[in-house]
Amino acid sequence: MRLDKYLKVSRLIKRRTVANEACDSDHVSVNGRPAKASYDVKIGDIIEIRFGQRTLKVEVTAINEHAGKAEAGAMYREIV
Repeated sequence: MRLDKYLKVSRLIKRRTVANEACDSDHVSVNGRPAKASYDVKIGDIIEIRFGQRTLKVEVTAINEHAGKAEAGAMYREIV
């Protein structure tokens, strides 16, 4: 699954276009490297998203094409 779609389906970012723009402006990195929106997300990847001063770091635990509000949180595990 593409990175921008994963960010939207897992509800880490609200809209796919916003996820796409975040990837284009180097606010998203996967496994320590800046990632493009077309990056193919795999289970076990570490995604880091920078929101201004705050950074969110998560590990991919599941990849679902569609996820409701309840399942979205199970698609990743937050790393502190």
